[in-house]
Amino acid sequence: MIPTIRQLRYLVAVAEHRHFSKAAEACFVTQSTLSTAIRELEQQLGVVIFERNRKSVLITPVGEKLLARARTILGGVEDFVSLALTEKGSLTGEIRLGVIPTIGPFLLPRMLGELRQTYGKLRLYLKEEISARLAAMLKQGQLDVLMLAFPYPLRDVETTILFEDEFLLCMPSGHALEKRQSVRQNQLHGEALLLLEEGHCLRDHALEACELRSAETNLVYQGTSLHTLVQMVANGLGLTLLPAVAIAGDVLGDTNLPLRRFKSEKVCRRIGMAWRKSDPRRDEYRILAEFIAARCAPSASGGAARK
Repeated sequence: MIPTIRQLRYLVAVAEHRHFSKAAEACFVTQSTLSTAIRELEQQLGVVIFERNRKSVLITPVGEKLLARARTILGGVEDFVSLALTEKGSLTGEIRLGVIPTIGPFLLPRMLGELRQTYGKLRLYLKEEISARLAAMLKQGQLDVLMLAFPYPLRDVETTILFEDEFLLCMPSGHALEKRQSVRQNQLHGEALLLLEEGHCLRDHALEACELRSAETNLVYQGTSLHTLVQMVANGLGLTLLPAVAIAGDVLGDTNLPLRRFKSEKVCRRIGMAWRKSDPRRDEYRILAEFIAARCAPSASGGAARK
């Protein structure tokens, strides 16, 4: 018997969650339904995909190989559906857009209303996650398009850059660097630097853009969001690096924290979009990218230094 698409989706869900109950919840089925489907799949193939015990679920070596192929197959199924949608016209139907947390809440609200008015037949669904999770979801067809920060390693995808997003230094009021009109990267050496926790690509992009290594700074706090980092700076616990798109999106609130630009013009990350090369709707995604690029680049005032 040939495995079903549903069985492959369940396989991927269990592999990602490492937990049958959580995987069942993510797939909107009961745990018994999911467990039965996985057990039947293993019997059909004559292999053990998951090693089960009371504390954890582990994927076997052959399971890893099957998982990689399952993700490819699921991505192909989504491309199959997309092929039909291309016949309905430009930017119509459903598009599932994945976006990282340091972009989505600051950039997208500014353009969603106009997008809805311009493309009334488009249904845009948003998923906010870290880059690694979004990349996996794109590969297996759970998402159609990604909006994330580059550079980021992706395979078998087409990408386009929307704009450059400048990093600014945010500091507590009264800090020594507040007296300067602009700062240099080497002036951060030895400073207490507040960054997002590992897994957020902004952390790596910020360090790379500022030509810093973790050992050269005192990483006193690893936050889960930019809003948290801003509050830590406001309480005098250190400095942080904020992207201009977040500043334009009012991440500072009423803190009135001073900002300073770097003297180098290369202290930035690149914001772009990505989709599978095999997706027949890629021309529509290019239209969406052009629409976003024309409306959502941070304004010069959004990244201006505050005194």
